[in-house]
Amino acid sequence: MIHIKSEKEINLMRESAQVLKLVLSSLEKEIKPGITTNYLNTIAEKIMKENGSTPSFKGVECPYKGGKTYRHALCLSVNDEIIHGIPSERILEEGDIVCVDLGVYKNGYHSDAGRTFGVGKISDMSKKLIKTAEMAFFEGIKYAKDGCRIGDISNAIESFVTKNGFTLLEEYQGHGIGKEMHEDPGVPNMGRKGTGPRLEKGMALAIEPMICEGSNRVYVKNDKWTIATVDKKLTAYYENTIIITENEPEILTF
Repeated sequence: MIHIKSEKEINLMRESAQVLKLVLSSLEKEIKPGITTNYLNTIAEKIMKENGSTPSFKGVECPYKGGKTYRHALCLSVNDEIIHGIPSERILEEGDIVCVDLGVYKNGYHSDAGRTFGVGKISDMSKKLIKTAEMAFFEGIKYAKDGCRIGDISNAIESFVTKNGFTLLEEYQGHGIGKEMHEDPGVPNMGRKGTGPRLEKGMALAIEPMICEGSNRVYVKNDKWTIATVDKKLTAYYENTIIITENEPEILTF
C-alpha cells in the first residue's frame, strides 16, 4: 500500500534528511587513501547520535539464510562491490572507488541516500562510471511528477545508462520511504514507459541507480550481505530521497 505523506510528515522527513546530508558531507571530506571503512562508519554513527537520530540500517534482518542482523550505520562497498558492503578494517587505497549508502531515522521517519566517491586519484573509467550513476538519477527524476508513472522514471534511467555503455542491476531497486525504510512502491532502474503505479503529490521515494562497468551478473559474498559483480569490474551507485510535488520533485537529501 502506498502512503501519501502529509505536509507534517514531509517536514519530519526533511529533519531526518538534514542529518543525513551532514553525515554525507563529513564522510566526503574524510575519504582518502589509508583509512578503513570502519573509520567512516564510526564518524557516521557519531554525527547521527549528536543530532538526535539513529542509523536506519542497524537491526535490519539479513535476507539470506545464515546471515546476521546488520550491525552498522553505513553500507560501504568498494570497487566491484555495488551495495550492502559491511564496514571493516579494510584499508582504502589510491584509485579505489567506494559506494556509501546510509539511512537516518529521526522523529519517526527515515531518509535514505548514497554516493560513490573516488579515493585519491582515480581512473577516467571510474570518473565516467560515477558521473553516469549520478546523471542517471537526474534523468530519472525528470519524470518524478504528479501524474507520471514509476515506469517512466525506470525507463529514463535505463535509457541513459545503456546509452553510456554500462549495465544496471536487475535484482535490486529503489523504494518508497517514510515511517518504514522500505515502503511501496518499488522503483526499478529498468522498465517501460507508462507502466507501474501512478505518481501522486505527497509520495516519498528513494531512487537509486546501481550501475556496472561490465556485466550486471552479481553474487552474494560469504558475509551474506555484500553484493559484488561476477566479472570483478567496477560499480557505482547514486541515491536520493525525493518528494513528489505539484511541480518539480523536492530532493530532500541533495
